[in-house]
Amino acid sequence: MSAAAPRRIRLTPWAGLAALAAVPFIDALLPGGLRLEDPMSEVFIYAILALGLNVLTGFTGLLNLGVAAFAAIGAYAFAIATCEIYPFQLGFWPALGVTVAAGAIAGFALGAPTLRVRGDYLAIVTLGFGEIVKDVLVNLDTITKGTQGINPLPPPSFLGTPLEARGQYWLLLAFVTVTFVGVRALERSRVGRAWISIREDELASRAMGIRPDHAKMLAFATCAALAALAGALMVSRLSSSGEPGNYDFQVSILALCIIIVGGIGSVRGTLVGAIVMVGMNSIVLVKLSELVGSPDAPGAALDEAQGLAKVGVFLRTWAQNVLVNPTNWKFLLFGLALVLMMVFRPQGILPPRPLHEAPPEGGEEGA
Repeated sequence: MSAAAPRRIRLTPWAGLAALAAVPFIDALLPGGLRLEDPMSEVFIYAILALGLNVLTGFTGLLNLGVAAFAAIGAYAFAIATCEIYPFQLGFWPALGVTVAAGAIAGFALGAPTLRVRGDYLAIVTLGFGEIVKDVLVNLDTITKGTQGINPLPPPSFLGTPLEARGQYWLLLAFVTVTFVGVRALERSRVGRAWISIREDELASRAMGIRPDHAKMLAFATCAALAALAGALMVSRLSSSGEPGNYDFQVSILALCIIIVGGIGSVRGTLVGAIVMVGMNSIVLVKLSELVGSPDAPGAALDEAQGLAKVGVFLRTWAQNVLVNPTNWKFLLFGLALVLMMVFRPQGILPPRPLHEAPPEGGEEGA
């Protein structure tokens, strides 16, 4: 009998993370560079936010339209814990611990009164929660500074050393990797299986000895903690909490779009959805706008090289037209992307693989 062929291990997620780690090096080798470190850092932050939402909406089946509120709580908790105008003045890493704890407490506070609420009613409750948090942050101006925001805030640091753009990029990539591994481990754990069971049939789960109330509370706390972490990392990069209006309904919708496009309930799909949706907004559309409005546009070249002043002015004016600027079409593009996904691939780009499914022959399931 011939020896069995060795089983190949699928390393697709890790290969993708390795490729992301190499982006700064590749960018440095390109002539002129694409300056991807800053927009990709925003992709990583939204990936953490969406991974938290995926725990609640993807695993447990509880629709949350107010995840931006948890990000706002984390942002302001980090700002109050670190800014020099407050008495705490914690460092970057201790403040992150305080932020995650504050987010988890907020998740418990929202989860406790909504345990009996399901479906559209839960979506309305979470939507209202998001608006309430935003208004509270505005009205508590003696603490939160209202619409002025809290600043300056300490940048991300490692071993007490503030990090530059490239160092922040790798640090945020490390946070995404740790979050990815943690959420993937939760999915395969007893708690994760309980969440998925509740999503499929809560009554049957209760009959099998699962306590839905406890599992839902834990899902709310996990989602809120990760969202608060994303909010803290965001304001640390910007060195300011910004105004409460920055944490509006659009942030929650973008996080929801990420998990829908990537695949609801899929951890790998959430990362892909963040790259697609946030990358389209922060990289593709921005680069296209720079190209259209660049002083090196065809209109300027004609104006200077050939002296065709009228043609040059016309082309530059046309390039600045609101109908031509790609950023003015982003919501239409987002909506079109969702419609196309629902029509041609409603399960998402990388749908979740059932936990009981055997790995494909000749390979193991990817990490």
